[in-house]
Amino acid sequence: MAGALTDAELVARCRKGEEAAWNELVERFSRYIYAICSQGFRLGLDDAEDVFQEVFARAYEHLSRLRTDEAVRPWLAQLTRRLCIDRIRAARHETPVDEELEARDLDETLASLDEAMTVRACLDAIDDRCREILERFFARDQSYRVIGEALGLPAGTIASRISRCLKKLRAELEGRS
Repeated sequence: MAGALTDAELVARCRKGEEAAWNELVERFSRYIYAICSQGFRLGLDDAEDVFQEVFARAYEHLSRLRTDEAVRPWLAQLTRRLCIDRIRAARHETPVDEELEARDLDETLASLDEAMTVRACLDAIDDRCREILERFFARDQSYRVIGEALGLPAGTIASRISRCLKKLRAELEGRS
């Protein structure tokens, strides 16, 4: 089911009680939720894990309150933000906080996370060969030679493949805008 369903289709299946759909929803959004906790709000590992668990517990309980199935990503993000803020407020009562979160910095971080999740989803939507070449070149910072050796292609072919694959990725991104 991974990558084959839109967010709205996945939520619709979750509402019907399909366990596999719920597992896919958690898998699809787990990195996003954890990134908001750890990068956006700079929560420690234990606090981030607690918020992560609470987000999905509440999502499971209150999925029926979601107005439109397409809005699952912003709904989960907002739920995560609220729980992170609650966690930070609770911690302030226990220990003083030296560093205040800048709202603008937080908004920029969350916008970057949203953008990264969109790119990841688009990468998952293109064919496996393109995804592998783009991940090797951009995420793993591998050279044309290394990629060519791993894929059994001449190094000179890799540049043209990257160009074609970027066009496919761009088309997928534009299709989601």
